[in-house]
Parts: sequence; structure tokens; C-alpha cells
Amino acid sequence: MQVDTAIIGAGAAGMMCAAHAGGRVLVIDHAKAPGEKIRISGGGRCNFTNMYCTPDSFICANPHFAKSALARYTQWDFIELVDRHNIPWHEKNLGQLFCDNSAKDIIAMLRAMMDAAGAQLHLQTSASGFAKSGNGFTFILHSGDKTTQVTTRNLVIATGGKSIPKMGATGFAYDIAAQFGLPVTDTRAGLVPFTFTDGRFAPISGTATPARVTANNTSFDEALLFTHRGLSGPAILQASSYWHEGEAITLNLSPENDLLDKLRTQRQTSGRRNLTTELAHHLPARLVDHLSTQMDLSGNLADWSDARLGDLCRDLQNWVLHPSGTEGYRTAEVTLGGIDTDALNSRSMAAKTDPNLYFIGEAVDVTGWLGGYNFQWAWSSGMACARDIADQN
Repeated sequence: MQVDTAIIGAGAAGMMCAAHAGGRVLVIDHAKAPGEKIRISGGGRCNFTNMYCTPDSFICANPHFAKSALARYTQWDFIELVDRHNIPWHEKNLGQLFCDNSAKDIIAMLRAMMDAAGAQLHLQTSASGFAKSGNGFTFILHSGDKTTQVTTRNLVIATGGKSIPKMGATGFAYDIAAQFGLPVTDTRAGLVPFTFTDGRFAPISGTATPARVTANNTSFDEALLFTHRGLSGPAILQASSYWHEGEAITLNLSPENDLLDKLRTQRQTSGRRNLTTELAHHLPARLVDHLSTQMDLSGNLADWSDARLGDLCRDLQNWVLHPSGTEGYRTAEVTLGGIDTDALNSRSMAAKTDPNLYFIGEAVDVTGWLGGYNFQWAWSSGMACARDIADQN
């Protein structure tokens, strides 16, 4: 089989690239269906981009690398594409955009675009034996008992990272990069819950509260969720991408910084009530009960002086914890690190050492925040690659 472009991986980036690259395009994936991560994302409704997407919302060893692709194919471009395909959507919060109906609408859109472009899709198929051949590459397709040698001018690696291995995620992209001499940065799980081996939060599992979570001097104000294993929720997932093993995190349970004033006001009208009762007006009652096992919250509110209330509020705003670790790639939404961006052309996503070898999407050392940013990187990097290939045709 001879094609112009072979794309390994039928995820968000791979399908976006296939729909726009032009020429004879072959897309290969080991899964039974394309876009499996799209399908399960956003509770089945796919948080497909974010209205506030900027390069500042991404983690990368080179903070400038993502600027070109993100600027040349923006969130507004993808929203226009979704609108053109009559897919209804809504903003949930913080600029996060979701399908009204189903994530399958996004997959169907990409599949329709691939079909219109004449791209071939081979599912339940693997590839091996990659090698340089003149100005292109050769490799072997494996589909059941059948093997086929493929020759291609362009090779695009869009297989993602290691997150959610039960869906088949592996370090395939990193192996290909290493084979062709491209460096790979250290990888770790990102957007992932924290664990505590002592199970300290198991008694209040399921309790949620707004909080500011800080890791490595980077803070996020969103919901915090206590679980049997430890801590989760959007604020925790965001902070996890900035956390490194052995470090502390800080929880601020009063991010609005108004708890002291509220308790002082309550003391005027409800001073005879227990402090815990009045504190439960501002924090979940189960969380207050848990905190009372860690600190002295006894007595009526009237018995608490301004100074004592101030100390309590400062403690609640600076709750320092040392996670044992994270839940790892098993539940991580993304993989931090990946193909070293110093080895890639930021405009085309091609290897600097080989203009016909491309890496796009999560495989690259570019990781977005929670909330649609990583899908936008998939669309943008996929388009950067596709446009470069189309210019060759």
C-alpha cells in the first residue's frame, strides 16, 4: 500500500489532521472505534474547547512553543466548525464548552470530514517495523492474521500519552520518537486525583466544597471533593499538574476571605450556638465534623474572641497537606511531558531533523488545563500539521 500520509492514532488530533491534510491519507488505530477519549470526555458530552484558551493555560518546558499553532487555529475557529455542522452546544462554566446532546456528535463530525476528504480509516489495526525509506517511511500493518507493507511520504504520530491505559494508551509515541532520535521529556500523570495512604478522608467521602488549591505557587479556585482515596474535584485536578512527588499542597477553604467577618456577625445574633453549628453554615457539616477531630472547635461562638476566630480562619485558609501520591495514569486525564518541543517545528509540528515526521496532540510536551484546553491543543496541533502537509500537495 502506498499513501501520501499515514496517521497513527484516530483520536482528536489524528482525525482533525486526516480531515484537512489532503492527498491519500491512511489513519490507523488499534481500537474498535475512533475517538474513544472524545466519547467518554465531559461525562459523555465532550468539553471540546474553552472560550478563554490562551498559551498561558498550557504547561510546557518551552512556554512559547504552543503559541503558533494556537494562534493559527483558535477556539473560535473550532466553534465555527461545530456550528457549521449544526452541533448544539452550551457553556457550562469558566468558558468550558460542551455538546448539548452527545460527544458522539463531535466524532461523527470528524468522521464525516474524513470521509469527504477521502481518508481511509483502519480500526483494530496495529503498526510496527517503522523505517526510513528515501524521503518517506515504510512500516507493516497488522490486521488480524493479515499483514501489509505501507510506504508513505509523511508519517504522523497522534497516539497520545499514557493516560487511561485501560483504553489502550501506551508510550508508543515516545518509542517512535526515540527510534528516530527525538528526545522525550520525563512524563507523569496530570489532571489526576491525589491519594493519601492513611485513608484520612474516607469518612467524608463524597463531600465537596469550593476551595482554592495551591501547588508550586499556582492556585485554582474551583470545587474540591473528598474521596475514599484522598482528594479530587476540578481544583485538585488542576493543581495536580503542577505538583511533584513529596511536595505539599495548600487548601484554602475560604477563598473569598470573608469567613472571619461572617463569624463575627453571627456571634452577635447566634452567640449561644456551638461554633461547629455556625461554621456549618459556610462549610459542609461533615467537613466541619472532620475538622473538629483535627483542631479544637469546642464551645459556643460567643466564647470565641476575635483573635481566636482569626487564628481559626487563617488555619482554614492555610491547610497544608502532603499527598502520598496520585492515582496515576489509571485515572489521569492527560500525560504531562512527552516529545521534547525543542526537537519540533512549532509551525508545522514536524521533527526538525525530518520534515516528513510529525508529532501532534497529547504525545507532545504540551499539556493544557482542565476544561477543554487539551482538546483545543489537539485541534490546533492537528491543523498545523495538516496545513504543512497540504502545502506539499
